[in-house]
Amino acid sequence: MKRLILMRHAKTEPWTEGVDDHGRGLMPSGREEAKKVAHMLRQKGWRPDLVLASTARRTRETLALLSDVLPECDFRFNDDLYLATDRGITDILDSLKEAGCIMLIGHNPGLHDLCIRMVREGGASDQQAMTRLAQELPTGAAALFEMKEEAPFATHAFSLAGFINPRDLSG
Repeated sequence: MKRLILMRHAKTEPWTEGVDDHGRGLMPSGREEAKKVAHMLRQKGWRPDLVLASTARRTRETLALLSDVLPECDFRFNDDLYLATDRGITDILDSLKEAGCIMLIGHNPGLHDLCIRMVREGGASDQQAMTRLAQELPTGAAALFEMKEEAPFATHAFSLAGFINPRDLSG
């Protein structure tokens, strides 16, 4: 894998009686944000070959909104991504060898923890992205990491190269 895009699911409806966490869907604002991020991914050329998503409803809905703009990707669901820790996510990524660019859609705190660890261990070529990502990985946001040298997956081998926050996108 030469590039890795870590994306948090879009803005989710609040928990309510009778709906478990796994079953919470996207809010209308989350749907709009996901569409904006999808278009920005395409505009920036962040085109994954493979997209892995948690099986939670909110990640499946986020993926569905991305698939309209990124139709050429292979999409897979992985139960183990639901609320996975950063170590759990790295185990999943370590098992993947077939794609040049992988996108993973999941949940905090595991995704943000992994982003922070990757920046701490691998650095950043985009200092502004590093500063913004250090604060938070908001819903719908995506971070692009690029491999610095050819090697098996390891957090230190990737450098943060970009960050998309849906709050920054207009239109």
